[in-house]
Amino acid sequence: MRLDMKSFFSFFAGLLLCATALAEASRSLPDFADLAEREGQVVVNISTTQIVRRHGFQAFPFSENDPMGELFRRFFPRDMPGMPGGESESRSLGSGFLISSDGYILTNAHVIDGADTVTVRLNDRREFRANVVGSDRRTDVALLKIDASGLPVAKLGSSDKLRVGEWVVAIGSPFGFENSVTAGIVSAKGRALPQENYVPFIQTDVPVNPGNSGGPLFNMSGEVVGINSQIYSRSGGYMGLSFAIPIDVAMEVQTQLRASGRVSRGRIGVVIQEVTRELAESFGLEKPTGAIVNSVEKGGPAAEAGIEAGDVILQFDNKIINRSDELPRIIAATKPGSKVKASIWRKGVSREVLLTVGEMQEDRIPVARGGGRAPRAERETPRLGLSVSELSAEQRRQLGIASGLVIEEIRSNVARADLRVGDIILAVVQNGVSHEAKSVEQINRLLAPLGKNANVTLLIRRGEQQIFVTVKGIGD
Repeated sequence: MRLDMKSFFSFFAGLLLCATALAEASRSLPDFADLAEREGQVVVNISTTQIVRRHGFQAFPFSENDPMGELFRRFFPRDMPGMPGGESESRSLGSGFLISSDGYILTNAHVIDGADTVTVRLNDRREFRANVVGSDRRTDVALLKIDASGLPVAKLGSSDKLRVGEWVVAIGSPFGFENSVTAGIVSAKGRALPQENYVPFIQTDVPVNPGNSGGPLFNMSGEVVGINSQIYSRSGGYMGLSFAIPIDVAMEVQTQLRASGRVSRGRIGVVIQEVTRELAESFGLEKPTGAIVNSVEKGGPAAEAGIEAGDVILQFDNKIINRSDELPRIIAATKPGSKVKASIWRKGVSREVLLTVGEMQEDRIPVARGGGRAPRAERETPRLGLSVSELSAEQRRQLGIASGLVIEEIRSNVARADLRVGDIILAVVQNGVSHEAKSVEQINRLLAPLGKNANVTLLIRRGEQQIFVTVKGIGD
């Protein structure tokens, strides 16, 4: 094959362009070597031991060097009934980092939960027995103290200044491999996770595995911006979704832990839910914003201030509530005893109320009320595709409600909504006005004027909870 000079120069020019592009790409990729060498000194390995007194078979008897114990210790029980008892040691591993030269260390609460002894191993291989100053399960933050001085200290950044897409680095002990460095980017901020109402998590794609828990998340300036806390996983290993506690949240918690060994949080005594577009339309709001109040604790701060079920809280202490998950964090961060203003939306009108914030107590497990439903003749609400029955006086007394209709059967289009047999319809919401559900005839009269494709919002009692459910596009 003959190659003329023009083709040769074109081919050579192409090679130069490829080489230039590769060089540019290599220059644009970050180098983590200096950061890892410099900041790795502040990262510690944490190992715990717990004496397990068994009344049955120990389900997961991990050995001293088995780092999977940290994962299973958090999610699975140790004992199974019906087998011989005894005592054994349960060990687990985690990570942490130094926040003061005299030995204060931050880690996750679940890393040291239930531990009889906590041992901290520094980067220079020295080991210390640690005291637990305090831990807070709601944010998964714990503060430890070792008897040492002149220690390297982590530089603290601001999680608020983090940007989505920014490079971040994790250093920890995944599966017991100390000072392992992994990197990725910030995938999202302000993530709300199920049962985690007090932490606006930082989501990253940094590879994090069991043993990384409690370790620091660094930005490219070598500043700690978060504490690695959780992973989303179907297998127990990393799957591309990692969650870190913002350092701003963690430092607020550690300040209280250092001062008193516990965290004091505000509460107002309400149960809330998200405002969807359908709910916003039902309540007469221009856009989905705020938090809908499902129920109000009798005698609580919200009840004393006049807040009612069906109100939408738009602002609290002059802070706008864009999403419902923001409200618990704002209330929790308010000092108990403070008097604050809240802006609420009720029946198409915005109004202000003054609350005195209470103090959150220890977690309590709700106890279900007794009493079953007496058999009654089913009554139809054809436009909702439901068969319902009215509650007896005894049932209303046991449930502590004035009226309601219990769902006996679900048919037709309502199957698309989040309704269940046994749910109790407490009210129907139209144009921001809540109509108490007193009878089947009343409900049918309320629905009769609505168009075929109208949406209907119902206030539902389910167990000990109240929620708003929207049925989209009711029938003829």
